Amino acid sequence: TQSLTVRELLMKMKELLLFLSCVLCVSADGQHSDIKIAGCSDSYGEDVYALDGEEIAYADFNKQKEIYPQPPFVDPMTVTGAYEQAVANQQICRANMQNSRKGMKDFPLERDAPSAVMIYTRDEVEFGEENTLICHVTGFYPAPVNVSWTKNKEKVTGSSINVPYINKDGTFTQISRLDFTPQLGDTYSCKVEHLALTEPATKFYVVEASAQPDSGVGPSVFCGVGLTLGLVGVAVGTFFLIKGNECS
Repeated sequence: TQSLTVRELLMKMKELLLFLSCVLCVSADGQHSDIKIAGCSDSYGEDVYALDGEEIAYADFNKQKEIYPQPPFVDPMTVTGAYEQAVANQQICRANMQNSRKGMKDFPLERDAPSAVMIYTRDEVEFGEENTLICHVTGFYPAPVNVSWTKNKEKVTGSSINVPYINKDGTFTQISRLDFTPQLGDTYSCKVEHLALTEPATKFYVVEASAQPDSGVGPSVFCGVGLTLGLVGVAVGTFFLIKGNECS
């Protein structure tokens, strides 16, 4: 075999380091985080798949089909037999749950009440323009929560809620949505019920006059900013004029 000089050896090492660096860069750029949840209780079941924090697919056991809640601008994804597999997972889950109850002598589950309940609108509010109210519930265990809506103290229907999504700490998040048309003075509420709550957690949203954009605010702001910049310019010009006279 031909022996390598020190210079050739160093060049080989540089090429190797460059190759390893490229491999590491490609590996870092290609990393993703996915999660698959298959869970159950006596009255509830869940089977969901998520990628990078976004729901990709979940089983709707009421509609008896697999749901793919993806925006229209992405390539659609479907998995053959996904719902049937989800049903089978539920049977396995409930069998395991019964065995665990026997082994642990029906040890009571730990319960965490929601750590935060927030209500807000999807878009900036304009009177008479359709919008969506969002009730964001997070930090609870076990899933799910029950969310109900009222308008001016009267119950309303037609809301929707996503399947529970697991957080990094093992608790869950759910989001309920209600389409509405803002009218001055209307009061909405979302009421959240959970096993760990002794009484429901309720948040209110009131459609106030401040929600209507003020057409006079923009010109006033621009005038104020223009006046301020003008005064600053005068002050700076006066300063340099005085300094120039001192130098001469």
